[in-house]
Amino acid sequence: MNSTLTSLPLAVIPPEDEALRRNVRTFLGEALRHLPADVRSRSWLGYDLDFSRALAHQGWVGLTLPTRYGGGGRSSFARFVLSEELLAAGAPVAAHWIADRQTSQLILRFGSEAQRQFFLPRIAACDIVFCIGMSEPDTGSDLASVRTRATRTDTGWLLNGRKIWTTNAHRADWMCALVRTSGTAEDRHKGLSQLLIDMKSPGISVRPLKDIADDTHFNEVLFDNVELPADALVGEEGSGWKQVTAELAFERSGPERILSSIVLADTWLAVARAAGSRGPHTRATAGRMAARLAVLRAMSLAVAAKLDRHEQPDLEAAFVKDLGTEFEQSVPEWIRGSLHELSAAQRNGELTRSLAYVTQIAPTFSLRGGTRQIMRGIIARGLGLR
Repeated sequence: MNSTLTSLPLAVIPPEDEALRRNVRTFLGEALRHLPADVRSRSWLGYDLDFSRALAHQGWVGLTLPTRYGGGGRSSFARFVLSEELLAAGAPVAAHWIADRQTSQLILRFGSEAQRQFFLPRIAACDIVFCIGMSEPDTGSDLASVRTRATRTDTGWLLNGRKIWTTNAHRADWMCALVRTSGTAEDRHKGLSQLLIDMKSPGISVRPLKDIADDTHFNEVLFDNVELPADALVGEEGSGWKQVTAELAFERSGPERILSSIVLADTWLAVARAAGSRGPHTRATAGRMAARLAVLRAMSLAVAAKLDRHEQPDLEAAFVKDLGTEFEQSVPEWIRGSLHELSAAQRNGELTRSLAYVTQIAPTFSLRGGTRQIMRGIIARGLGLR
């Protein structure tokens, strides 16, 4: 077996970071007490800007950013604890999630000092909402096939093209986009760069797209001769593939890749306990979920430890994403298979509605952040199989 996998130590959350859990749990118990389970089941797709700003007021947005940029200066373990509690409670975190999880880390690592000074304090205060422009029509998760192009001008860049499945683009103030600045789509990884785009710029059109659950967090974004300043570029021109790969390690390895179905699981367990259900299918399902979740959590926590050491865990993150997706998509199937051990009266409305929503949205779990085929390609390359 590849030594990268066997060398992952069992990570332990330091006491000072674990101590954060109680305060977060108390805050969430009060803030979310009126939200039913079927609303909380939307997990990190739930959008509530006021809630995100309340978190920022507690110092819990930009938790790992340096204090000089308005962040909390805490470790990746502290953010892991915070993320676990937010997801377990089904908190509506979409307004700040992308900027906090990915874009802030990208700007901190690759951005200019001027970009850090401008964006990072605003992200930590939840004064701006970010979306990420990666996927494009007809390319799916094959990011190397990007066709959206930014051409240099005397004053900066001229942007033309389309992005699709762009979460919350209709609400975002800024987009961080992967675009082509040289060559053609056939050049694959060469010639890609990342740009920071003010979504109020002339020439940008946003078209909301409904998903299977009738929500409209996805969008198609069109760029028609959009003029951008020279300092829109993040990092070095042509280094976009290296940068986006580093960014995706944050997206693919966190608790959100294993806990998207957890509110549904907790709701089902609460109903089963209240009903006194001890049937074999109920017990088997509970045991199966607990065993797999324990392993996945240990894997995700090990990746958090590597990120805290400023290492680049691309292979490990792909494993968490692939196996976590499988778990998340299995939860509604397992629960459905055990419902016959509950009477119709015992299956309360919140459980029924939560199960219906997660069943509908679960197919997207293996698409966001890269399809399972993409993940397995990364894993195969990391293991020297291709």
